[in-house]
Amino acid sequence: MTLSGKCAVITGSNSGIGLGVAREMARAGADVVLNSFTDRDEDHALAAEIAAEFGVEARYIQADMSDSEACRALITTSGRCDILINNAGIQHVAPVDEFPVDKWNAILAINLSSAFHTAAAALPMMRGAGWGRVINIASAHGLTASPYKSAYVAAKHGVVGLTKTLALETAEEPITANAICPGYVLTPLVEAQIPDTMEKYNMGREEVIKKVMLERQPSREFATVEQLGGTAVFLCSDAAAQMTGTTLSVDGGWTAL
Repeated sequence: MTLSGKCAVITGSNSGIGLGVAREMARAGADVVLNSFTDRDEDHALAAEIAAEFGVEARYIQADMSDSEACRALITTSGRCDILINNAGIQHVAPVDEFPVDKWNAILAINLSSAFHTAAAALPMMRGAGWGRVINIASAHGLTASPYKSAYVAAKHGVVGLTKTLALETAEEPITANAICPGYVLTPLVEAQIPDTMEKYNMGREEVIKKVMLERQPSREFATVEQLGGTAVFLCSDAAAQMTGTTLSVDGGWTAL
């Protein structure tokens, strides 16, 4: 399929899952807008690399997803948003009674509220264009829980609920809203954690991945950013035109347990 002529805005996309999704969108022919809270030369260079590799228009726009006005400004500054992919997120781990209030507020703002603000700004553009896709990167933790991750689990469950509401409000329009729920994904951040985890448990790389890091993922394999990007591209296809308000798990069987 081709997404030529479409513009995809991907929040939190200068690394990891967001960058992987942006690359797959560009591979399918969509123009892309990358985003994060930094404004470095290397951020803009990433956009230039994608443009050169895939022959699409690619830009980087700095916006802090903890700021509601910045979230909405990202969409208006983009000028067009046929495909909105809400991916920006942060994490903090602590028991509920010890969870720092500032961390709770930041996680809810970045992981959940930002998706509300970007969608609110993007929907009028999609309606004007007569077509739109909202794809929220939720998590297996949007469908199930783990201890010590109260803010993240709450936010990701909220993202799933927001997705369903968006789908119902656009159900009679050529606009869909769906959530992708990844399990553990092999990103540069996760890759960097492997050596320390090997040392902590005195295990080899493959053993620590399968027995420690992927204990809850029955496939014992990481999902890849390319797989998540491919899932997002599928949700933009005609085959997925009647898929709305649902979740797609890319979690190696985690939520089947």
